[in-house]
Order: sequence, then C-alpha cells, then structure tokens
Amino acid sequence: MTSNLQLCNYTFPKGFAWGASTAAYQIEGGWDADGKGPNVWDTFTHQGGDRVFKNQTGDVACGSYTLWEEDLKCIKQLGLTHYRFSLSWSRLLPDGTTGFINQKGIDYYNKVIDDLLTNGIMPMVTLNHFDLPQALEDQGGWLSENIVGFFNKYAEFCFNTFGNRVKMWITINEPSIVAKYAYENGLHAPGIKESGTGAYQTAHNMIKAHAKAWHTYHLLFKEKQHGFVSLALNANWAEPLDPTSEADVKATERYLAFSLGWFAKPIFIDGDYPPLMKSSVAAKSKEQGYPSSRLPEFTKEEMQMIKGTADFFCLNYYTTRKIRHQEYAQARPSFQADEEVEEIKDPSWPISSIEWLAVVPWGIRKLLKHIKDTCNDPIIYITENGFAQSDPAPLEDAQRWEYFRQTLLEILKGIYIDKANVKGYFVWSLMDNFEWTEGYSKRFGLFHVDYNSSSLPRVPYTSASEYAKVVSSNRLPEPEKKLK
Repeated sequence: MTSNLQLCNYTFPKGFAWGASTAAYQIEGGWDADGKGPNVWDTFTHQGGDRVFKNQTGDVACGSYTLWEEDLKCIKQLGLTHYRFSLSWSRLLPDGTTGFINQKGIDYYNKVIDDLLTNGIMPMVTLNHFDLPQALEDQGGWLSENIVGFFNKYAEFCFNTFGNRVKMWITINEPSIVAKYAYENGLHAPGIKESGTGAYQTAHNMIKAHAKAWHTYHLLFKEKQHGFVSLALNANWAEPLDPTSEADVKATERYLAFSLGWFAKPIFIDGDYPPLMKSSVAAKSKEQGYPSSRLPEFTKEEMQMIKGTADFFCLNYYTTRKIRHQEYAQARPSFQADEEVEEIKDPSWPISSIEWLAVVPWGIRKLLKHIKDTCNDPIIYITENGFAQSDPAPLEDAQRWEYFRQTLLEILKGIYIDKANVKGYFVWSLMDNFEWTEGYSKRFGLFHVDYNSSSLPRVPYTSASEYAKVVSSNRLPEPEKKLK
C-alpha cells in the first residue's frame, strides 16, 4: 500500500495549491468604519446575553481592515500560493443592496486582491461567510425566498467589480452550519429558533441562491473572466459505532445524507435532496400531523437550475464521528429528531482544545474517497482544516503540527492510492481570530495574535514554520515509521 507514496517521495502533485483561510467578520474589525453597515454578527454580539464567550465581539478582532499589510507579511512568510478570504457584504453594500455602494469597501478589497496578485498569490474569495447584512435579515434573511434575488445581485456586483482579477469564487461558506445553528437552534447569529423547519427553509434558499449566482457568472462573466465558482461544504467523516448493527449502519448513511448529501447531492448530482433525508422528514412530518413534509421540495425547473452548479468541490474537514441510531422522544419537530443519530467521539481519539474537535486524520482520506465516488469525481480543494489551541496558547505547538502532518499524509494517500483529484489544501486559519461563540478563547491560527496589544502583533507558531517548509518544497518530510 505504501509503494505509490514512496515512489513519489511524499511529493504533492505539480501546481498543488497551498493556502490559508480567513473570514471577514473574524479578522477585519472596523465594524462600523468608513460607511460599513451592520451585519447579523455585529447585532448578535452587541446584544450580549452570554451567547458568546465573555460577551466578546468582532468589533476589533485582528484589525485586518487597517492592518492588511501585516496579514500580507504573514502570507508571504509562509510562501503561500493561494489565500482564501471573504468579502464583508455589508462593507461593500451597507444595506445589502446595490442601491448604495460603499466605495471605501471596494477600495479595501481592491488593495487586498492587487497586493496578493503583485506577490504571485492567487486570491480565493468567499462571497458570504456567515455575516449576512442586518438590513436583509430584517426582511427575513435566509428564511425568506427574497434572499435569492438579493444574493444574486450581490454576487453579480462582486463578479463585475473584482472578477477581472479573481478566478476562484466560493458563494456561501458552510451553508449547513448557517441552517442549523443560525435558524434552527439559534446558537449563531441571527439567533433564530425555528425548530424542525428553520434549517430546511434556510438551506433551500441557500441552494437556490448559490445556483442562481453560479448561472449568473457562467452566463455573464465566464467567457471573459475564465474563473470558477463553487461553495464550501463542511463535512465530518462518519462510521457506524457497531458495524454489525444494521440500525447503526443505516444511521451512518442517514448522517451522511443529512450533512454532506443535503447540499452535495442537489448541486453535484441531480438537483434534489437525498432520498433518505426526504423519506425521514416526510415520515416524521406525517406522524406530527403536518399536511406535507417539512422539507421543502424543489420544482422540476429548480432541479434543472441547481444540478451541476459547482466547478470544483470545496471541502472543510475537521473531525470524524462514530454514529449510533438514536430515537429522540421530542414533542416538537427538530432536525435532530428527523436525523435520529447520536454522534460519538471514540475515546481513543485525542481532542484538540475545542470540545467537538477530535483529532482523526485518517477520516479525511475516507471522506475524499466518498466524495470522489458519490459526486462524479470532482476536482477537490480542502478549503479549511484546522486544530484549536486554548488561550493562552504556546508558540511551540508541536501537537498541532503533528496533526497537520498526519492529515497531509492521509491526503497524499487519497491522491496517490485512491486517485482523489485533490488540487489544494488551505489551513484554517492564517492567524488567531474571533472564533464565533468561542470568542477569542480558542486559537486556530498559524500566527499568534496578541489581543492585549493595541498593535495586534502577529507572531508565528512553530506550525507556521513547519508548514512553510512543506509549501516551499511541495512535499512532506518522510515519516519515521513505515506507512500502513
């Protein structure tokens, strides 16, 4: 099994994309600077109520709105070929619409893009990474079908403004997280709790918004700009807790359908939701006395519009779960009760400093093969992969680098043994940042940020220098032990 790897000397394919990722709300700060409008995370964090660690906010964060040159130094120090960042929709369009365009916002992103290109670094740009303009949330946000049109206009504006230089676009980051945490259980901004319906309605509108924007690009911009458009899907790998239990095996299939398949199947395969998901929600809805399934249906025309609307596959991978069948005796409908699974962390897996992130490098290889086999063998970019440290975090982060090394080794196996078409890898994150409800208590960065200093200095962790070596040589140092 190792000969293929040894033959290629632990080297990644020629032209492999080496990157790091960030998101606007998590790093920029300048929350109301230069005409920026509020977004849902501004509102959510300013409301307090202990929904975020110590009621922290992204008002200042890493100060990247004024310290972009410092970020660029970090990117260059790593020798990255690519940098993934997101645009703040409300910095560009303060009320979410093109009725008023904020030139200062355009100037900022023009500088970021131009500086990257000047230094030979390819920008990968996310249009929306959780931070919906508050003005659009006030009109129903992702729960309203009107968002499809608003998002499409915003996407067209961005393609038109930046597309002559940006060739890699991601429409929406992790739509399943937005659906479940922002509109189903209310743990993320805007904090809406619509149990049993919110997640499905949100996802339905996000899929349509993504598809429409993809068509807009291909119709109006592709011929001249020659770029590519996708969306970033987060997924855990999953295996049955008891492989001999039919219930656990079925539950694992359901888990994958309700997570990855929910978005991947409509977009990469046939424009419709996974059958397991449809049958589960329909059965539960019927039991609960609903006249029809709580999972919305796409029309035939919508299915035609949606299928095939991704030019590559963007995967955010962090962890793996063992799955056990679990029925939830809940009076009210919920996504969790529809899914009927219990997620279990194997006690043998090390845990990073964030409770949910069990370290399971081999899971990424299995997930890559699953995507290859079920999504028409797409080109894959791993657009996020990371390991959290607690604050205060040691600069000598040997455990984290070992996690990255093992993960990259599994990716090599995926490429050479399983023939997965992986074209790039992006670490989450370039630097420590505002980690959503965890605030600044968890640190994912390759660079340490000192939030107690007004200059917010960036200092490399050990993992940054180790990653830089891999990037510059396009290969992993050979492991001391033989591969299995």
